[in-house]
Amino acid sequence: MTNIDMNSDMGESFGRWRLGDDEALLTVVSSANIACGFHAGDPSVMRRTLANAAANGVAVGAHVAYRDLAGFGRRYVDETPDELTADVMYQLAALEGMARAAGTHVSYVKPHGALYNRIVADEAQAGAVVEAIRGIDPELGILTLPGSAVGRIAETAGLRVFHEAFADRAYTPEGTLVSRRLPGAVISDPAVVAERVSRMVLEAFRCLWWVMVCGVVSVG
Repeated sequence: MTNIDMNSDMGESFGRWRLGDDEALLTVVSSANIACGFHAGDPSVMRRTLANAAANGVAVGAHVAYRDLAGFGRRYVDETPDELTADVMYQLAALEGMARAAGTHVSYVKPHGALYNRIVADEAQAGAVVEAIRGIDPELGILTLPGSAVGRIAETAGLRVFHEAFADRAYTPEGTLVSRRLPGAVISDPAVVAERVSRMVLEAFRCLWWVMVCGVVSVG
C-alpha cells in the first residue's frame, strides 16, 4: 500500500512574533518540518513544537535554511560549500538534541526557502547539504522536488530521498516552484487547493511519481 504523507512547515514563530497555528496543524499532518533557528524559530519555540509533535505522534523533520532571520530564509546567501555544511550540521544537531529531550527524533531533512530552491540545480550547494546530513546521521532522509540535484546526489550517497508536491504553490513548466515574487505563486483558494491535492494523489498512483512507498503533499 502506498501512503500519502501530509506535511507542513512549522515552529516558525520567534520570540513574541507568532506565525501559524502549529497546535491545530499537528492534529492534521503526519510529518512536520520544524524550523531550526536560522530562518525562523527559537529554542523555546523549537522545544514546544517538538513536544507537541511527539504528543500527536507526528514525524519530525529538520527545516534547515540559510542564516537569514531578517529575510525569513528567502534570500540567497553567498556561502562556501564548507560554510553551508557547517551551518546545516549545526541546525541538525540542535534540533536532534532537543527532539531527544522531547521524546522523539529527527527522521528527515527539508531545506527551506532560498536554500531549497537553490539546491534543485546547484550541485556544489546540494553536495554541501548532503555532506552535512551524512555527517550528523546517514539514516536521515531528505525531502525535495522530483528531479532535483540534491535528490540525485543524496541517492548516490546512500541517503533516503522523499519527493514532494506542494498543494498551495504554483509550478513552472520545468517542474520547479514559481518565485513568491511573482503573481499567483501561492494559491489561497481552498477549493482550488483541494482539487489540486486530489489530482496529485491520483496522478501519483498512476505514474508512481513518489518513491520509498511514501509520497508527500506539502503545505507552505
